[in-house]
Amino acid sequence: MDTINLDALDIDKDKRLDVFLTERVEGHSRTYIKKLIEDGLVLVGEKTKKANYKLNVGDTVSIILPDPVNLEVKAEDIDIDVIYEDDDLLVINKPQGMVVHPAHGNYSGTLVNGLLSRCEGLSGINGVIRPGIVHRIDKDTSGVIVVAKTNEAHMDLSRQLKEHSINRKYIALLEGRLKEDRGIVDAPIGRDPKDRKRMAVVSKNGKRAVTHYKAIEFFQANTLVEASLETGRTHQIRVHMAYLGHPVVGDLVYGYKKQRFKLKGQMLHAKILGFMHPRSGEYVEFSAPLPEYFVNILEKLKHNI
Repeated sequence: MDTINLDALDIDKDKRLDVFLTERVEGHSRTYIKKLIEDGLVLVGEKTKKANYKLNVGDTVSIILPDPVNLEVKAEDIDIDVIYEDDDLLVINKPQGMVVHPAHGNYSGTLVNGLLSRCEGLSGINGVIRPGIVHRIDKDTSGVIVVAKTNEAHMDLSRQLKEHSINRKYIALLEGRLKEDRGIVDAPIGRDPKDRKRMAVVSKNGKRAVTHYKAIEFFQANTLVEASLETGRTHQIRVHMAYLGHPVVGDLVYGYKKQRFKLKGQMLHAKILGFMHPRSGEYVEFSAPLPEYFVNILEKLKHNI
C-alpha cells in the first residue's frame, strides 16, 4: 500500500474532503475516493472523517491507496441452477449465500465464476468483473436473476430496468403481524448518515423508492408477504420493511440482533421475474420455488413449533 500525505494550505472556503482529494490525487475518480473514505483509509490529522467534511486551512490529510487487485476472474466449476437459456440470455435461480459477481473480499465462488465456466460468451458491457450481469440480488437473498449473453440483450434489459417495466416479485417473512394486509411504501432511500455501510430512508440525498406489498399469510408473530418492486434501490425491500417496523426475519443489518431461527441470512426470495424478451419482444416470465430452508421454517410457524 502507498500512503500520500497532503497539506490543505491553499484551499477554497468549505472545500469538501472528497472534492479536495479528487483534485489532488491524479488518476482516481471521486467515487473511488469516497469508497476509500468510507473504508477508513483517509485521515484528517489522525481521525477519520466523512466525505462531506469541510476542510480547514492547515489540515493534514493522509490517504492510503490499496495495492491494485488483479481483475482477472477465473472460471470455476460451480453448479448453477439454470431455469431457462437461449442464445441471448440465461435465467438463474441463485441460492442464498452466493455472491453475484466478484468484489472486495469475494473473488471466487461467485455466480460470475460459474458462468464463465458454463458459457462461451457473456455480454461485456459491465467489464471484466461483471460480464453478463444486468442486475443483482443480495448475497443472502435467493431467487431469479437474468444474465445477458450479448451486448444487445444487455442494453435492452438495462433499458427495461431503467424504465421500471420489469416485473419483480419477492417473498419475504417479516417480524410481527402487519396491521393492514396490503400497502405501498413510497420513501426515498440513500446512505445511512450514521453508518455509510447501510442504506436507510432519508430526507436528504435519497432516491425515490417504491415498494408494493401484500400479506400472503399471518402467523402468531410473523407475516409472510409478497413484495413488488416499482424501483430497484440497494436493499430496498429490507430497508422499507424495517421502516414499517417489520424487518425481514434473519436480517441482522436492518432487523433484530437476536433471531429465533438459526439462519445464514434474511428470509427474502426473488420469486418472479418477468420482462420483454430482447429478441422476440414478447413478454416472458420465470419463477423459482422457495428454498427448502424457507419452506421448513414456514411449516414450523404453521404448527407453532
